[in-house]
Amino acid sequence: MARVFLVVMDSVGCGGAVDANVFFNEDLPDTGSNTLAHIAQACAEGRAQDGRSGPLKVPNLDALGLGAATRMASGDETPGLDATPVGFWGAANEQSPGKDTPSGHWELAGLPVPWDWGYFPKTTPCFPEDLVAKASALAGTQGILGNCHASGTVIINDLGAEHVKTGMPICYTSADSVFQIAAHEEYFGLERLIDLCRDLAPTLHAMKIGRVIARPFVGDAENGFERTTNRRDFAIAPPAPLLTNWVQDAGGAVLGVGKIGDILTMAGIDSCTKGSDAKLMVDLNGLVETAPGGSLTFANFVEFDSLYGHRRDISGYARALEWFDREIGAFMGKLREDDLLILTADHGNDPSWPGTDHTRERVPVLCAGVGAGEAGLIDFIDVAATAATHLGLTPPRGRNFL
Repeated sequence: MARVFLVVMDSVGCGGAVDANVFFNEDLPDTGSNTLAHIAQACAEGRAQDGRSGPLKVPNLDALGLGAATRMASGDETPGLDATPVGFWGAANEQSPGKDTPSGHWELAGLPVPWDWGYFPKTTPCFPEDLVAKASALAGTQGILGNCHASGTVIINDLGAEHVKTGMPICYTSADSVFQIAAHEEYFGLERLIDLCRDLAPTLHAMKIGRVIARPFVGDAENGFERTTNRRDFAIAPPAPLLTNWVQDAGGAVLGVGKIGDILTMAGIDSCTKGSDAKLMVDLNGLVETAPGGSLTFANFVEFDSLYGHRRDISGYARALEWFDREIGAFMGKLREDDLLILTADHGNDPSWPGTDHTRERVPVLCAGVGAGEAGLIDFIDVAATAATHLGLTPPRGRNFL
């Protein structure tokens, strides 16, 4: 009986978005950004040598069509990614008016975002006074720290000591539709932080802010502060059924891996595992052995984005791609005859680009288990339609690209 494994390589874009000119990093439009091509070019030119060397080595992904998809999507050169595809490959366009995680995942699951997200101005302070008052009251503090656009790793080092001293949560945002709260797991308390985010989320969701994110960290001023893997996202609930609901309503099991459960508010998801990408890869390999027939496994590997894209770390991003390639190659060897593996992404995050935010890009779509072929340029929602069709369902939106 057929199974589908839909795996999102978070932020692994391939350039070429036709509307990139209306999305920005600082004051620079995303026109010309290309996560995969620019990493491959940097590796080939010796500009990504920290912990690795030479051209980008992702033979399993390239054999599925990674290089071909990137060149087709953008026209950019992909040195080292020149395999003749033996998988079924294409590149997808996003219709939703955002380059954020919920927009990408909702649309990959068959539902374009039906509204414009809310955002906070790039000023300091950036949050309205009534929101600050609500956050302070829920936290039981005299105020908040931050109140600005910031990099999460930078702001905890800048304000971590003051947070420990005052007890006030660190609140910040980005170019995405998010309200993020960072707090120390020991001095503030992990459960207290999660409760604060959960309680504040309805207020933010009413403003069409897509996610309230708990960003716990540990450490001290002397040795530095470091975020932990206990992040929690409180997202707006999707306003209509998704691929996960389609499968669940038809009697199929839906198994989440990573932050999928948080992004989709567990809509149509039976169970979900969490942890580091290394731990999630173990979970994914377990599910290829145990997932029942008729099931959908929906996975997200976030560390390309969270550890390397936002931090503009080209070498780290390349290392993560090479690790993922080795692991997914072993995973593919365990697929059964009727299985379909779809590898894709939700947006870009070009580590060579100015700024620290996501980049508006097309994404690769690579399939194993269905032979070789070319899908061309498709839409995000076609990923959901193809997964549903493989499971014998009739999707309400999108088309089967196989």
